[in-house]
Amino acid sequence: MKIYSTRHGQTDFNKSNIVLGTTDIELNETGLIQAEQLAENVAGFDIDIIISSPMKRAMKTAQIVAEKNKIENITDIRLREWDYGEYEAKSRFTEGFAENKKNFGVRMGKTGESLLHLAHRVYSALDDIIKNYSNKNVLIVSHGGVCRIIETYFHDMTTAEFEKWFMGNCQIIEYSLKEADYENRR
Repeated sequence: MKIYSTRHGQTDFNKSNIVLGTTDIELNETGLIQAEQLAENVAGFDIDIIISSPMKRAMKTAQIVAEKNKIENITDIRLREWDYGEYEAKSRFTEGFAENKKNFGVRMGKTGESLLHLAHRVYSALDDIIKNYSNKNVLIVSHGGVCRIIETYFHDMTTAEFEKWFMGNCQIIEYSLKEADYENRR
């Protein structure tokens, strides 16, 4: 089994360094082009199913890839982006934002999700994907925060590494699992 992880195409918030979590906006023109390029890039991969976040930007990216490659596309709400609370729709450089992201047990922006909550829902989605699609190769289309958690599911990261890790729009990462890996995760 292989799991491929990608982040949706660019949005206007991404372009302007605005915090984008629960705000459900569309891809911009660049994001649509990125999604088309992603569709071409994955044409050479053996992907059986796409599982995406239900947010517009991820669903549109997944739809473009699915249609171009004739792959089934479903959504999983657990892959939606991190709820950044009061930081939502503010500059990424807003005082306290970067620091709050390091505090695993503290809700983002007082009203959002803690990193632990985000990890719990993303890990449960990954556990189910591995359990239910162990004989398939899966493309997950999600968000920057979710992609970072997916990376921690497969690779240990220090806090410093976690803080610096970044996934570009429509970048793709491959994770390979062997039969023994399935057993260890059950």
